[in-house]
Amino acid sequence: MKGIPLLLFGCFLAQLRMIHAGVPSIIVFGDSSVDPGNNNYMPTIAKSNFQPYGCDFYGKLPTGRFSNGRIATDFISEALGIRPIIPAYLDPHYDVVDFAKGVSFASAGTGYDNITSAIMSVIPLWKQLEYFKEYQNKMIIQFGVAEATKVLSEALYVISLGTNDFIENYYALPLRSLVYSVEEYQNFLLVTARNFVTDLYNLGARKISIAGLPPMGCLPLERTKHYFVCIDRYNRVAREYNVKLQQLVAQLNQDLGGVKLVYSDIYSILFDIIMNPQSFGFEVGEKACCATGRYEMSYLCNKFSPFTCDIANKYVFWDSFHPSEKTNFIVAQHAINTTLAGFL
Repeated sequence: MKGIPLLLFGCFLAQLRMIHAGVPSIIVFGDSSVDPGNNNYMPTIAKSNFQPYGCDFYGKLPTGRFSNGRIATDFISEALGIRPIIPAYLDPHYDVVDFAKGVSFASAGTGYDNITSAIMSVIPLWKQLEYFKEYQNKMIIQFGVAEATKVLSEALYVISLGTNDFIENYYALPLRSLVYSVEEYQNFLLVTARNFVTDLYNLGARKISIAGLPPMGCLPLERTKHYFVCIDRYNRVAREYNVKLQQLVAQLNQDLGGVKLVYSDIYSILFDIIMNPQSFGFEVGEKACCATGRYEMSYLCNKFSPFTCDIANKYVFWDSFHPSEKTNFIVAQHAINTTLAGFL
């Protein structure tokens, strides 16, 4: 964890382990923000299982995480005393015994909208749910109904996606934008989010965290398209969507008896880091570490680039779309201290 002070990290772990409070597993759905490598096993260009990805991961292994190291859900899992990483469901090196402590069904490039996942040939959200049902059955076979039900009902469920629906779909292609206004498209996505949370609830989930959108107009890739400054219009859309998502969370907490559903505010902490990088120990906030830091990600972020920085955690972003490991750590710390603590 080059660049993350060990004392700070140790204090964070000690604090969180004191309030572990019986969360036996973390079950994850979403996009590249929480995909630990499922796309390695998909016929897609949205991959990151090659150097220099993973340069600060254990053994410097490129696992398929879109980062120089671990992602936020890995840090949350370790902080809760479960395990230091959450494995990908499609990774054949793991089995249901491993997955009992945590598993991710996430797929980089996906979104709430099925068209979004089709663009990159990745795992749509409905398929992630089908994989979860398959996982439930494997848990029951391995551990029995009572134990499997106990683990699944006490697990923390994390949902993190939505950015690709706007950046890779609505604003990039003349498909949804010809049918929906921005406000209508937000509402369309929120209906899918409502249905997905309800489906999870009906399958036994009771502790659910759903993340809002980040300040997507400040991603290095988007800044590059806009004279190297944030695209305010994209950030405004994200904020408006997040307000609606918070309202949906409040409504679902009333409608679904016994559920604890929380909204995880990614926007505020990430925007603060980007605008004030030095305050968080970073040196660069406007461009990424990999290659030129302006537009490269996935296969364009590769070991042949002569411009990749030497110390990734001096940068807020690892590639033009994804945070560095240090940023992921700070986001995870913020999420637990502000929203997930309600579960613990």
